Amino acid sequence: MTPGERRVVFASSLGTVFEWYDFFLYGSQAAIIASHFFSGVNPTAGFVFALLAFAAGFAVRPFGALLFGRLGDMVGRKYTFLVTILIMGMSTFMVGVLPSYSSIGIAAPIILIALRMLQGLALGGEYGGAATYVAEHSPPHRRGFYTSWIQTTATMGLFLSLLLVLGIRSVLGDETYLDWGWRAPFLISSVLLGISVWIRMRLNESPAFKKMQAAGRGSKAPIRDSFARWNNLKIVLLALFGLTMGEAVVWYTGQFYALFFLTKILGVEANTANIMIALALLLGTPCFVIFGSLSDRIGRKPIIMAGCLIAALAYFPVFKGLTHFANPALEKAHRESPVTIIADPAACSFQFNPVGILSFNSSCDILKSFMAGHSVNYTNQAAPAGSVARARIGKDVFTSFEGKGLSRAEFAQRMSDLQKTMTAAIRDHGYPAKADPTQMNYIMIVLLLTLLVVLVTMVYGPIAATLVEMFPTRIRYTSMSLPYHIGNGWFGGFVPPAAFAIAAATGNIYDGLWYPVLIALLAVVVGTLFVRETRGTDINA
Repeated sequence: MTPGERRVVFASSLGTVFEWYDFFLYGSQAAIIASHFFSGVNPTAGFVFALLAFAAGFAVRPFGALLFGRLGDMVGRKYTFLVTILIMGMSTFMVGVLPSYSSIGIAAPIILIALRMLQGLALGGEYGGAATYVAEHSPPHRRGFYTSWIQTTATMGLFLSLLLVLGIRSVLGDETYLDWGWRAPFLISSVLLGISVWIRMRLNESPAFKKMQAAGRGSKAPIRDSFARWNNLKIVLLALFGLTMGEAVVWYTGQFYALFFLTKILGVEANTANIMIALALLLGTPCFVIFGSLSDRIGRKPIIMAGCLIAALAYFPVFKGLTHFANPALEKAHRESPVTIIADPAACSFQFNPVGILSFNSSCDILKSFMAGHSVNYTNQAAPAGSVARARIGKDVFTSFEGKGLSRAEFAQRMSDLQKTMTAAIRDHGYPAKADPTQMNYIMIVLLLTLLVVLVTMVYGPIAATLVEMFPTRIRYTSMSLPYHIGNGWFGGFVPPAAFAIAAATGNIYDGLWYPVLIALLAVVVGTLFVRETRGTDINA
């Protein structure tokens, strides 16, 4: 790279790292934030509202893609992602100084959710701008290598947010941190914001955009030209269903769902799981650049399609391997202590609850939710219509209860009693409360996690160059941003709740993997048959 090209890549990547840092910072502290801003309701409802505020940031990302994509295609790449980083940075800083519920009442959560939505809007505009800007500064034969650096930023932002939170918490102590210290990482973002803005201010507009402006070929209506004209809309749809949808589920499964599976399903202690995930990310992250560079030689499409296909074929054996090496006692209990849920099928819901606000209180749902939440595999047996669901564990049978119509206090008491009884029963039949650290094979776990990360890098490393090359300069920012953020914000974001709902319905902790597997396979079919190879495309057109 020339010094100018290095500055472009560094400035774009640094700003994107900072924006992901801001975005993940809220998620890592959702429980603490709930106690300060949603204290006017009970703790459970407060945490649900905090999660809703986090989800709001994901929900508005596609709208940010439209808003800032249009701006970027009309005004310019440089000024648009200067605006997005300012919005993200100021919103994050404001969370750090926002008075709590005890000080200003209901205004506190309302302002907090508004700030989260601003963050989501800004993030929706950031990625497309950074990827487009870097690609339009890149030599044609190195475009995959240059843009692959942008792909490392989400992981680096997550690292940065977790490191700062852990570091500040260890210095201040838990009591001080929970009281006011949690604000420090948000306030520190102002320093990162200043550095990022200063660096970006020194950049010039991209050559492709300036050439387009000079020729008078810019679009006056980028949203209409992107999505109301079939010639371009069909490419947007192919980008979504043939590329970003598959890339998203592989990305979320390999990083976020893997952590969820270790901690919530296998019962691995959270710090231990985080360290192992961090090691896998450390080992696998260089592959973003490796596969980005390789795509300059053999093409983008073969690498992305191979990553989706290998992921679809590998997920079941890899996650079963994680169980074998992380919690062999659970694996043994699944094999030797079968459980059966006997229930009226009509009373069993599909427990898809992406934002945590729905309640499932039929006798069947209560049992299935308990079993899925305690990583117990079970088979389903139909019972007569209207009957109360039962669970058979070994030779013992336990009867559930109907929660509908009960008062909150009565429901809580009945649920507590049933959970105590059922927990004792599954423990007696060998289902462990958590993973035994002395029985864990740490090396094999990290190797399997690293394999998942490498699959992420295969689909994610070349995707920026691919999306940039699919669309003309005049509407590139708008056209590529929307399918990217729908794929990642919605399809990818649904991996954990969809996996839980499927596992609860079927009774197998691994069946939730069918969601990313089928989405990835659909992307392979659509991508292989209909998406053209983009390597070598003239992006100045």
